[in-house]
Amino acid sequence: MTEVVSSRIDEDTHKKMKRLRHVNWSEVMRQAILKKIEEETRRKIDPAEVDEAIRLMDQVRRPHRYYNGSEEIRKWRDQRK
Repeated sequence: MTEVVSSRIDEDTHKKMKRLRHVNWSEVMRQAILKKIEEETRRKIDPAEVDEAIRLMDQVRRPHRYYNGSEEIRKWRDQRK
């Protein structure tokens, strides 16, 4: 059994696709989807690396006692005026 999937594209892309009527766009999309599924399935995600990335993000997100990011942004924005 097959399922129908719809997708939105911008008007310019649609015009270009119409000029290439000989291309089976459904097949192009099917192949692109299958390729992406294969890529994602092969990707090996190491849970330890994910945990380390989370730890680093949390560390960066913590307030620093010598640096205030909001104040720094405000300073640079005010200098542009």
